[in-house]
Amino acid sequence: MAAVTHHPFLSSKLRLTTKPNPSRIGPTAVRMSLQETAPSLAVVGVTGAVGQEFLSVLSDRDFPFRSIKMLASKRSSGKRLTFQGRDYTVEELTADSFDGVDIALFSAGGSISKEFGPVAVERGTIVVDNSSAFRMEEKVPLVIPEVNPEAMDGIKLGTGKGALIANPNCSTIICLMAATPLHRRAKVQRMVVSTYQAASGAGAAAMEELELQTREVLEGKSPTCQIFKQQYAFNLFSHNAPVLSNGYNEEEMKLVKETRKIWNDKNVKVTATCIRVPVMRAHAESVNLQFENPLDEDTARNILKNAPGVVVIDDRASNLFPTPLEVSNKDDVAVGRIRRDVSQEGNHGLEIFVCGDQIRKGAALNAVQIAEMLL
Repeated sequence: MAAVTHHPFLSSKLRLTTKPNPSRIGPTAVRMSLQETAPSLAVVGVTGAVGQEFLSVLSDRDFPFRSIKMLASKRSSGKRLTFQGRDYTVEELTADSFDGVDIALFSAGGSISKEFGPVAVERGTIVVDNSSAFRMEEKVPLVIPEVNPEAMDGIKLGTGKGALIANPNCSTIICLMAATPLHRRAKVQRMVVSTYQAASGAGAAAMEELELQTREVLEGKSPTCQIFKQQYAFNLFSHNAPVLSNGYNEEEMKLVKETRKIWNDKNVKVTATCIRVPVMRAHAESVNLQFENPLDEDTARNILKNAPGVVVIDDRASNLFPTPLEVSNKDDVAVGRIRRDVSQEGNHGLEIFVCGDQIRKGAALNAVQIAEMLL
């Protein structure tokens, strides 16, 4: 599990002492969240970057709960957390951790999820898992609430029956938040995605190393390369996921396979190239769409302006479009550079540029929104 970091690009809430949203500080916010009739929660991997963001989002959205367990590795057990004005002790994750837990938010890596996810389900817990462990399992719903909420039909709180729900890969979430409203209108036949992925996708330690390398290079020193094994500062390179026999890396194939599952369309053609860029916590993606039915850019822009969780930043006159900095610590995915693909006939192709916070909508926010659908 990733260690807690005090990196400045992590939100102020991503600290061992986790504070509620300043706009909601006070007894009212605590009363709204802490309710005897609400579900009991557990956060697995609570000391990592996404685990801390879970707490931030739960607080920001006044998610109701009657109790919450803070779970992490043995190394982190015993640490103290303050959440919504109350002190908590981080507990070591064990098979007994899920007794009496209604909803568990997991972000502790695939191996931990594979070991403890099924254990939690056996205890009657509904698990929302942020790892890739269960995403492609046929009976496990892979959910973006704005895109395919129907995938969760049949999973209910209060039945005593546990379940697994998978959070998609961050790049998939950010891409499909923008592509899906257009897909609903004109049906995407082929999608070509190029990603520009931030350090946060590799965890808090990668963010720390990017900052360290930047200082080292500016001071004329050799950069410390422990996370990525090559210079990251002032550089970019193919995503560090393992490369498969077909020449694609695992990150690229996640986009391909997850899109087909989420859209419930095995025939949609998807290809991706994923690149790691020296940005702290928000991903950017260039997305080329080919449609079965015509869709002009003005109609597409209006569709996106009305899409939930999407904001359009598309000012050609000022050359103002989405940037990773602009969406950092924000919930919405930003879309711009909306234009007809001149390589395709008529209005059957569009180009868009998308940015989204990898830790927030790309991970923690999406998981909490899934949990909200269970209430």
